[in-house]
Amino acid sequence: MKAIAIVDANNFYVSCERLFNPRLRDQATVVLSNNDGCIVSRSNEAKEMKISMGVPLFQVSKIIEQNGVHVLSSNYELYGDMSHRMMEVLETCSPEVERYSIDEAFISLEADDSQGVEELGRAIRAKIHRHVGIPVSIGIAATKTLAKVAGHHAKVLPGLDGVFDLTPASIQVPVLRNTPVEEVWGIGWRWARKLKTAGILTAFDLREARESWIRSNMSIVGLRLARELRGIPCHTLNTCPVPRRAINSTRSFGQMVDSKDELKAAVASFVARAAEKLRREKMVAGAITVFVRTNKFHEDEEQFSGSVTLQLAPMTCITNEIQEIAFKALDSLFRQGLRYKKAGVMLTGLVPANLIPQPLWEAEKSERLRAVMGKVDRLNQRFGRETVQCGQFHSEGKWRMKLDSRSPRYTTRWDELLKVVC
Repeated sequence: MKAIAIVDANNFYVSCERLFNPRLRDQATVVLSNNDGCIVSRSNEAKEMKISMGVPLFQVSKIIEQNGVHVLSSNYELYGDMSHRMMEVLETCSPEVERYSIDEAFISLEADDSQGVEELGRAIRAKIHRHVGIPVSIGIAATKTLAKVAGHHAKVLPGLDGVFDLTPASIQVPVLRNTPVEEVWGIGWRWARKLKTAGILTAFDLREARESWIRSNMSIVGLRLARELRGIPCHTLNTCPVPRRAINSTRSFGQMVDSKDELKAAVASFVARAAEKLRREKMVAGAITVFVRTNKFHEDEEQFSGSVTLQLAPMTCITNEIQEIAFKALDSLFRQGLRYKKAGVMLTGLVPANLIPQPLWEAEKSERLRAVMGKVDRLNQRFGRETVQCGQFHSEGKWRMKLDSRSPRYTTRWDELLKVVC
């Protein structure tokens, strides 16, 4: 029997933190977004306190103080590494793995006569917990959309023990009747509002709706969702990632920045990060956009938001070369006397590096520079990001994110390894 499963890590960021800090287990815990602004991950205990996803920290500070909720800054290096480990385990369990997000993946399942897909799912869940330590929920069905429905129920219903098999036709109707239409994968708030106005309140209602109405009101995208709810596969597993069209690196600053040198250091850091991603994809960029913004919430201050796009000629993935062009864009953007809250860069015109012809007299230099950048990337991967940097810029400053409560990066930094005292 063949099926599709969605493997979804439970409260992923919090689960990563608990893995290395057992004191957080069974304790209300939240993880914050960049600059400690909003809540982006909650433990089940925090959810029971009605702490909403995405709410600004200051709005729930009273609840947090009264209930002793543990508050942590985001630790994306740790979360990214744990995600990679989870995906590697999944690739040993299935020949087809689609990495859907940092904490989710679609996989194909094929069970034989001696083992059903549900037993296979439970074996995968146990293997992830054994090798990675992260609890996951697994939804199994004939299509991606039904698998997401199954995954939702696997996560919220304790009696299922984290795995739900929705392949039997006999249980699909009652399950879909108990699934609000807004919980269907791909249904945003606008579509949900339109569907409810039309009397389509559940996933079952959407499944049974007339195709002509769905096509005229939701286009072919909605029609595919309805067919998938009927068990007709319309979305195949995408095991080959689609090539990027752009690479972004952008961030709000920890404090307001009014110095051009500080702004330049931030842009240099953003370029380094974007160029590293570019090389990882084995691509080169043809243009760069640099933008800066003031804080729109400070209405008493002069406001400015601007961007400049410049061509990279020749196309390149070398950090220093991209930084040089980025600084030219920044020179035309900077306004003396303003205080900036955010900046970023975007690399566009991406092309595979092996498709770019080069003059003979440039080929040797280009290969040498790429080899140097490759060594820089490997050193940073081994010893931690920004261990080796390109250019002479302040690595710390007002532009750095607020990370007042970040846990150690246990798996990616030698100096932050977990210490066990016997």
